[in-house]
Amino acid sequence: MRLVTPRGRRRVDRLTRMIRAVWRDTSALWHEFRRPLIAFLLATLIGGWLYGELLVAAGYPRIPFVDLPYFMVSLMVFNPVADPPPEPYLIAFWYMMPLVGIYIVGRGASDFIRLFFDRTERRSAWEEAVVSTYRNHVIVMGIGHIGLRVLRSLADMGIETVAVDLKHDDRLDHELSQLRVPLIVGDGRSRVTLESAGLPYARSLIVCTSEDFINLEVCVRAREINPKAKIVVRMWDNEFSNHLKHSLNVETISSSDLAAPAFAGMAIGVDIAPTFNIHDTDYSLLRLQVEAGSQLDGRTIDDVQSEHDIDVVLHERDSEVDVHPPGDMTIRARDNLVIFTRHHQITDILALNNK
Repeated sequence: MRLVTPRGRRRVDRLTRMIRAVWRDTSALWHEFRRPLIAFLLATLIGGWLYGELLVAAGYPRIPFVDLPYFMVSLMVFNPVADPPPEPYLIAFWYMMPLVGIYIVGRGASDFIRLFFDRTERRSAWEEAVVSTYRNHVIVMGIGHIGLRVLRSLADMGIETVAVDLKHDDRLDHELSQLRVPLIVGDGRSRVTLESAGLPYARSLIVCTSEDFINLEVCVRAREINPKAKIVVRMWDNEFSNHLKHSLNVETISSSDLAAPAFAGMAIGVDIAPTFNIHDTDYSLLRLQVEAGSQLDGRTIDDVQSEHDIDVVLHERDSEVDVHPPGDMTIRARDNLVIFTRHHQITDILALNNK
């Protein structure tokens, strides 16, 4: 299922978001270069005004204010437009302004070189600017094999997603670029990282790292930042899992629990989907091919469902698929069925499919 937004509205939202991201990124650039820029403005505007007033006080003709910033700049670059005055408080400007110019050029150049050669920092600033425009999105932390699959699934559903991981990786960057998912680089246990990923405005957080202690720390920090967000976490230890469920209202997924039904199903020749629990009862989906001469062969779907308290949710025959097939349909050998049932009934259903 893909969440669909009207095309015209989508273009407007994208344009608005881009404008906000550019504004945020410009603010970040201002933050990087603010010291030399502020020094330049103070030196040219305030310094120019002060120099002009001191000139008048010394008996010289007043210089128009619009010309004073240019006069200060000319002093900074060692190219004055007039001869130095004899007054000590005026000649001081001729010595101080070149020093100010050296500071501005040196500091600005060092900041520019640092940003130019550290492309990672510049890219991170832009992606943080983009993320700042997100609302009601999903954050996925830990972009390993599982995290990347989760991102792909969310992208297929059209859900806006933000990735969080400890470092950049060329292969990962390419994949995320294809998915149009911004990456926030940082430690997910840090409040700064989670806030940069937009957790205060996110609908949910999915934690996919393989370290239970790290996952626990992330969940505690995340719950402090956004008490209402849905948190889903991958856990190995059942004790940690129970603690998170009851104390932090966190949904936990055990990788071993997810894998166990799949391995068991392969061993007996059926596909079993991960088990889920509703009101302390485990349910599963299983897919099987009907054996010729079995107790399922020749029965109607209604008969099978009513007698065994199961639900046939999909029927496939000769590449034709029916979702929730009609009850009077007769099941034949080599048909594929997807059955929703209580987990403890799986062995009974497999027995029905034996000759």
